[in-house]
Amino acid sequence: MGAMSAPTKPSAADADPAATASLEAPRDLPVGGQAVLEGVMMRGVSTWAVAVRKPTAEELEGGEIDPTKGAHGEIEVTSEPLVSIVKRHKLLRLPVIRGVVALGESLKIGFRALGISANAQLPADDDGKEQEIGGGTWAGTVVFAMLFAIGLFFLLPAGLTNIFKDDIPNSFVFLVIEKAIRIAIFLAYIWLISRMRDLQRVFEYHGAEHKTISCYEAGLDLTPENAQGFSRLHPRCGTSFLLIVMIVAIFVFAPLGKLDLHWLLISRVVGIPLVAGLAFEVIKLFGRNRTKRWARILMWPGLQLQRLTTREPDLSQLAVAIAALDAVLAVENPADATDEDKIGMEVVA
Repeated sequence: MGAMSAPTKPSAADADPAATASLEAPRDLPVGGQAVLEGVMMRGVSTWAVAVRKPTAEELEGGEIDPTKGAHGEIEVTSEPLVSIVKRHKLLRLPVIRGVVALGESLKIGFRALGISANAQLPADDDGKEQEIGGGTWAGTVVFAMLFAIGLFFLLPAGLTNIFKDDIPNSFVFLVIEKAIRIAIFLAYIWLISRMRDLQRVFEYHGAEHKTISCYEAGLDLTPENAQGFSRLHPRCGTSFLLIVMIVAIFVFAPLGKLDLHWLLISRVVGIPLVAGLAFEVIKLFGRNRTKRWARILMWPGLQLQRLTTREPDLSQLAVAIAALDAVLAVENPADATDEDKIGMEVVA
């Protein structure tokens, strides 16, 4: 990526000092990412990579590292090719359907990246060999996480509302109450995890991921100092996406009205792919129109919510995020991606 190191490019240091940590990229490029344990995963069109800061020998003396202090060893980068299934089937390229498929692929990559980062933090065994979390343990964790999310954000609100079904005058009021409970549970969940000390460094890496992507989208050299000048909030953040999911669900389930409990719960589970696919299209639209006033107004709530799930990273954490993105850029140039390439691209940053 020779263009990424051109000496004529501006730097974040050239900006007004008052705007430090508040710069925003003016364009949207097909690059996404995710914070992991002591690292960042970055995804392009044909490649994804995860960079992890490994613990030093001293940090591992007592076993696993302290999650509140983090690792301070070398950066380890793992890169793998990516071929989206939507490129092989025209039906999967249709709006909404492409979102469901892309999100499924994103979840698969995300859990794989989390596994890599978790293994990187484990101490060696008695024989000096690197330890790994077992496949069965990891599969169980993934299944539990999915069931927990469905139960907490979809089934619980429906079930709680159904308790007072006979006292609710009509289906519209029923829907409003259910969605209000769902959004309240979501906001409470986000607030609670934002207070967990063990997750603060993950939130810092989340901020590093956003800043690095924005630095790349702005066309600046990828250095920790340049990336530091950008906002830790990003229009395509997964936190914003989840809020959009909550709102889109209102319109998807509204026509169903009041249902018996078993049909109510079934409809909420069956409707998840449609809700996710529509939310995918909405956040993709926001990303493309991020500089327009109407888009900025609609994105504002999601951006403010990101203040709970991101923290300001230090330069060493930004270096990890940049290492992940550099691994992607060493293989491809997302800026030159064709429209067909972008169809299967995960848009959440």
